[in-house]
Amino acid sequence: MTEPLGVALVQYPPNPVLGDLLAFLRAQVPLKPHMRLWVFPELHLGPRVEQAPHQAARALTDPELGQLGQVAAELGIWLIPGSIYERGANGTVYNTALVYAPDGTRVSSYRKIFPWRPLETSVPGTEFEVFEIPGHGTIGLSICYDIWFPEHTRQLAWLGADMVINMVQTGTSERSQEQAIVTGNAVMNQLWVASVNTASPVGRGRSLIVDPEGVRRAELPGAEPGILTCMVDLGQTRMVRNYGTAGVSSPFKQFYANDVPIHLPMYDGYLTGASMATALGEPTPPPGPGPQTAAEAQSMAIFGAPAAAADPTVSELPLEGPEDGDFLADYSPTPSGEPGSGLPLVPEAGA
Repeated sequence: MTEPLGVALVQYPPNPVLGDLLAFLRAQVPLKPHMRLWVFPELHLGPRVEQAPHQAARALTDPELGQLGQVAAELGIWLIPGSIYERGANGTVYNTALVYAPDGTRVSSYRKIFPWRPLETSVPGTEFEVFEIPGHGTIGLSICYDIWFPEHTRQLAWLGADMVINMVQTGTSERSQEQAIVTGNAVMNQLWVASVNTASPVGRGRSLIVDPEGVRRAELPGAEPGILTCMVDLGQTRMVRNYGTAGVSSPFKQFYANDVPIHLPMYDGYLTGASMATALGEPTPPPGPGPQTAAEAQSMAIFGAPAAAADPTVSELPLEGPEDGDFLADYSPTPSGEPGSGLPLVPEAGA
């Protein structure tokens, strides 16, 4: 049985002064002793108004960032201070989230995979990231536009995430739709999603925490600065996946071990019962009614699932995906012209 995890989402505007974040935590954490995981929005620590991403980028080994680990250890909390611009190899700039454990170590970092193009110029990351909070569960990391891609949250679920932390800097008019996407990801993947947005004047706020059945367990109604707190039982993820949403629907248990794999041309990949079982942390599901045709049997043989002997007269399934197409989007840049810049900073204040 898991212990409830106190989660605090800090809906505040960006502030590149690291000392202000440290002072904020030292003032607020003692007032909320049950909150063990503190999360800030995307790019909370900058860049400064006059800085472009490449000017603000720093290596993760920057000694100043070590102060984040020190304050986490001092206060005994898990800390996600939002994301920063990371300077990688050869000067490559990433939008990277950091995670510090209560012993002060940086236990995880995640590079945003889906930057909001064309506005964002950071290079996409390539690795999905989860980390474990002992006694509570597994947390997956997501930054802003990542949540718009259902494959992202599904991959985190496959990696064992009980909750996805989505750090956001949305100042455009689609925050309402984004809230719907957060809820949809929670329901479809039967996990918790916590979305923390930046406050005004840069962001539109409306941070929220949604449980594995799509219930909004906590939310801030507006764009004003505030701290959203919630006691989260990550064991609910396992319970909902085992018994079904509303005790009825169990999409992660949809497949039998010997079902014909479903061809997903856009990924050049396949859904199988084994991959779904992995998400649940359960053994491969039992066989159901077996393949009936030679083509189905051949398909099962190709991908290693239990099946009848392959029919040598059946050719291998084609692996080609659809032709590439243009991705068109209607971008509405924030007044700043770039996330975290161009607007006056608002001093931190207690919520």
